[in-house]
Amino acid sequence: MPAAVPVSEMPQRLWDWWPFLWNRVLFPSSAPRPDAVGQQIRRWSLLVLLILPAIILYPTRSYLLLEPDEGRYAQIGREMVSSGDWVVPTLQGQPYLDKPPLFYWGVSLAYRLFGISDASARLVPALAVHLTILLVYLIGRRSLGERSAFWAALLLTISPGFIVMGRLLILDGLLTCCLTAMLLCMLEAIRTPMFRTGWWVAAAVACGLGVLTKGPIALIVLVVPTVVYRFLSRDVAPVRRTAIAGFLAIVAAINLPWYTAIGLREPIFLKYFLWDHNVLRFLSPFDHLQPVWYYLPIVLGGLMPATVLLWPLVRFLGNSAPDVVAKRLPELGFFLLTGCWIVFFFSCSGSKLPTYVLPAFPMLFLVLGHLIAQTSWQTARLTRFGVAASTTVLLAGVYFGLPWYAQQRSPVGRPELILPYVNDPQNAVVCFPRNCDSVAFYTGRDDLKSIRSKFTQTLVEDMLTRHQTVVLFTHRHSLNSLREILPPMLKIKQTISLEHENPNALQRLVGKTPWGLCDLAIVENTAPPREAQAQAPRPKDRYSD
Repeated sequence: MPAAVPVSEMPQRLWDWWPFLWNRVLFPSSAPRPDAVGQQIRRWSLLVLLILPAIILYPTRSYLLLEPDEGRYAQIGREMVSSGDWVVPTLQGQPYLDKPPLFYWGVSLAYRLFGISDASARLVPALAVHLTILLVYLIGRRSLGERSAFWAALLLTISPGFIVMGRLLILDGLLTCCLTAMLLCMLEAIRTPMFRTGWWVAAAVACGLGVLTKGPIALIVLVVPTVVYRFLSRDVAPVRRTAIAGFLAIVAAINLPWYTAIGLREPIFLKYFLWDHNVLRFLSPFDHLQPVWYYLPIVLGGLMPATVLLWPLVRFLGNSAPDVVAKRLPELGFFLLTGCWIVFFFSCSGSKLPTYVLPAFPMLFLVLGHLIAQTSWQTARLTRFGVAASTTVLLAGVYFGLPWYAQQRSPVGRPELILPYVNDPQNAVVCFPRNCDSVAFYTGRDDLKSIRSKFTQTLVEDMLTRHQTVVLFTHRHSLNSLREILPPMLKIKQTISLEHENPNALQRLVGKTPWGLCDLAIVENTAPPREAQAQAPRPKDRYSD
């Protein structure tokens, strides 16, 4: 224990021991905060954080889209621009109700400004990742000091896991930006005895944008660590009910216009999104089932190269030397608490994807950045080597590795095999049993049907309504499955396999076929076409992330 505590000040109840240990042992409230000089922005630090992420993020956005997520979100934005309907997102002409629209709006705006392309679409997550890095530095310095915030932002910049996952054309990069702003602003609002209204309002705006990006997860990420931090910490600002009401009013003002509009246009939305895609997906998931320890290797790998600092961090937090204790600021506890809460929450969910824990990384890197700035790790040779090595590997990966990988795994990586059959809008194209949206994106089409395997009979009936159908098989064995149930009047006229012939070692390592497309077949109907009867699948039957 850092200092002897009089018996009279010792907690008398078990419940009181938690704040006592938090304030007296782990993160003493008496620890000196950074002064104005310690918080001051350094020109060279800001310059590094403007230039280095830009070099990593912006020039390398034009590699082929990866299935299924990047193709889906690029296509939704393209259809939004084409239709002019900014209320109801559509995918292949059908309402896509899985997520709120902020990310789609951003992608559509990028298309309007710079034209429809994969590079334009990826501008949104690239900007979000860069802004996250700058927020960690510019706001984080107020609580931990400039040096700690700079190291945290630099670690984010050179982390292959964070950069590669964050710049993908998915919602999680934008969500991470919103949640990082929300958490940093919330801490600034309450971390001193004086309540700061401006920061509180900023946190509410960021929270509202987070809800408009991916739903109520923004509130879940905010409320639990904030309430726990206020319970554990001394000298934090009191929060009145009127402030909470104002916070919720701002979140509602940002979200209610669209949620009301979509509810009027698509009455199924509220139940489908809020209940099926949030509550049920957490409690009884229907896809992406993973064990509870799933995120442990992802977090350890995502923190690279700073993973080597985890054991020194444990020693730093457990060191009772007065000079070390004085460096463990209460705000450090907030970042550690928040990062751990995000990982814990998503670990409890049955449905898991690697990018779900992306918002935890800015918080955890703030903790590790503070460790570097406050210890000998700041000048250690291993630290300099790790920064240089990770930057080199990351640059090689985003400039050469990722484009090559996308070329190998994209359905249009070998366009001569696919595009001649799907470019013509007169050719009916059906994806079975999943969407192949990047094909639609690169051909400019929004009429590619998708029929799930449990609706195989629907696929057969659909092909009987025309003379010829191009079928894109998105699973390895789907072509053989279809052969077995085709009626005599449907003949497979031609098949094309996308599996690499004589693949080299690298191709065998990454996969013999593209993600999301294994075979193409042209099916001919030898009987007179029937009247169309096939029904579009309901939203809950479509593929969703």
